[in-house]
Amino acid sequence: MFNDVLYSTVVTASDGKLLGARVADDGQWRFPPCDSVPEKFAKALIEYEDRSFYSHFGVSMRGIGRALIQNISNGRVVSGGSTISMQTIRLHRRGPRNLLEKIVEIFMATRLESRYSKDEILKMYVSHAPFGGNVVGIDAAVWRYLGNDGNDMSWAEAATLAVLQNAPATIHLSKNRDKLQAKRNRLLKRLYEEGEISEIEYELSIEEPLIGQPFPMPSVAPHLVEHYHNKRHGQRTLTGILYLLQKRVEEVATSWRRELALYGIRDLAVVVADVKSGAVIAYCGNADMETDREGKWVDIARSPRSSGSILKPLLYCAAMQEGIILDNTILPDVPTDFGGFAPKNFDGSFSGIVSANQSLALSLNVPNVYLLKKLGVAHFASMLQKCGLSTLSRPAHEYGLSLVLGGAEVSLLEVVNCYAKISRFDSQFPLNDSVAIYSMFDAMREVNRPDQLDYSRVSDIQNIAWKTGTSYGARDGWAIGVTPGYVVGVWVGNADGSGVADLTGARTAGPVMFDIFNLLPPSGWFSVPEGDETSVCQYSGHKAGKYCKETVVRKVPKNASKSQPCPYCQEIPVSLDGKRRVIDCSEPMEMKSYFILPLLQKHFFKQQHADYIEPPVDENSSDNIKFIYPYDGAVISIPESQGNVMICKATDAEPTATLFWHLDNNFIEATTDIHQIQIKPRPGAHRLTVIDNADSETSIEILVK
Repeated sequence: MFNDVLYSTVVTASDGKLLGARVADDGQWRFPPCDSVPEKFAKALIEYEDRSFYSHFGVSMRGIGRALIQNISNGRVVSGGSTISMQTIRLHRRGPRNLLEKIVEIFMATRLESRYSKDEILKMYVSHAPFGGNVVGIDAAVWRYLGNDGNDMSWAEAATLAVLQNAPATIHLSKNRDKLQAKRNRLLKRLYEEGEISEIEYELSIEEPLIGQPFPMPSVAPHLVEHYHNKRHGQRTLTGILYLLQKRVEEVATSWRRELALYGIRDLAVVVADVKSGAVIAYCGNADMETDREGKWVDIARSPRSSGSILKPLLYCAAMQEGIILDNTILPDVPTDFGGFAPKNFDGSFSGIVSANQSLALSLNVPNVYLLKKLGVAHFASMLQKCGLSTLSRPAHEYGLSLVLGGAEVSLLEVVNCYAKISRFDSQFPLNDSVAIYSMFDAMREVNRPDQLDYSRVSDIQNIAWKTGTSYGARDGWAIGVTPGYVVGVWVGNADGSGVADLTGARTAGPVMFDIFNLLPPSGWFSVPEGDETSVCQYSGHKAGKYCKETVVRKVPKNASKSQPCPYCQEIPVSLDGKRRVIDCSEPMEMKSYFILPLLQKHFFKQQHADYIEPPVDENSSDNIKFIYPYDGAVISIPESQGNVMICKATDAEPTATLFWHLDNNFIEATTDIHQIQIKPRPGAHRLTVIDNADSETSIEILVK
């Protein structure tokens, strides 16, 4: 029955509390059929409409007879004698009210009784009965007239609603209120006389003011309600939202959005997921809906936005799972040109080498790009798609190595869901190696980032694995936090895509994320996973090789066997005084193990590690010189504001070497100690050459625009 009726979209929290609703397509507030009827309302309705409801077979001959006598004595129709079952048929048929239709209703009511239980019939009736205006059904009525779910309604409210649905066109809340109150009080007296309510309840009820003007429907998680209105139009949807948490998250998000608006940041979104169930328990598609502003109805939580750095942990986990790295394998952190793509770290500095876990904790760009190149852009993009990031729909080559630095668009909701699934250590999920996942979260716990302000209070909140990110052009600020219990994701920025000077995820989204975690119960830390152990080089973080003198035993992922043995620890022949590398095998010598870094990596590493022990230099090597800047093949634009001057830097394996600089075979100058010069090249192609005093030589080609 009622298959052709148009219903409102109704969205509820996990406990059934109404988050919001949308009017049905015919303009009526008509909720989908209810699962239960408020007890007080059910008793009041049956007393008022059909006292013998639970005893008759669909038709009450006594009721029809009584109605016939009343109509004759009054000279007009004052009662129809219809049972609730007959009225249900009338609501279903929506036919004319005449004698023939009444006969049809009598016949069909008996059939209705044979097919459905009394409680089912009662639910059908109260779900489709009119309550005045554009309100249909008890579920919509309690929200419009009582402003709540009706479970705690008073006897006076129950009686009012019971008599209201009887003749809503003539007696309702804005017209004939005296008559409505009189009918309510008569019904209350009958309930008292029948023993349904006590004398004190009766006396208090008749003194209770009549309910007033309709309330607006609730508007909690409005973007989520709108989503289900579009996706499950005219249906009732039970979500995983925790009602009280949702309200508090909206309060925190609104407060932060108003503060950030002072700096030109107008929009903010928050998603909170429960790790164990995977349910989204709080959803704020865009905060502060009360403020009148453009873009507030944009559901940012589902909108594709540049990812910034929030994919770096997933890259680390994937590379470790594939056996490309172990948790602290060192990665290059030097100026590098990846075929025209020359990433920079946030603060512009380089450390020469950095362990993979520190690279993640520090959110360094260069080492992560290097790691992505090792893993493969296509492989990483495919894995992200399998992890549920559906917005990565372009071919992998279009993302390139910028994929891990914000070159792809992701949605906050999908990122939160992805991290929640990883946090469950689900063996069916694409990222599933428990050692790799634990190492990722452990690295994300490190609170030591160059782009942060003051996070000294972080350790006082909870033990949280977290990552922030900022997109190119300061358009998107991200923060993702993970515990064994919850994942919190925050996005800040402007819905129209406009950037804001000095916007960073750490300074804007990060504090919001930590305030949201303050609303959640602590959930400890992840259990240390079981796994194989192996000997690892203490210097390089690679599997220990035969020349690694200092090692440590660490847990490793399942694919650790694919990991490269340490290539940095090498045994070389040196003179007996240890000052020279021996080339002539007839010379007295000894074999000695050294941790040997490539020249450019050593140059930056030594600036922060004066204790680095260098091996003796091979004076006959032709590979002693490295350019720091510019890169080979670089295309350079020199602003006139700099006087068309560019700075060139190089390094030599021999700290005391003298370098001789040439531009297009023309000598420029010689440098010692600090190898840096200024040149003023004309537009066009140039060859820059450097020769040291041991006759080592290297050249690069550059193009000046």
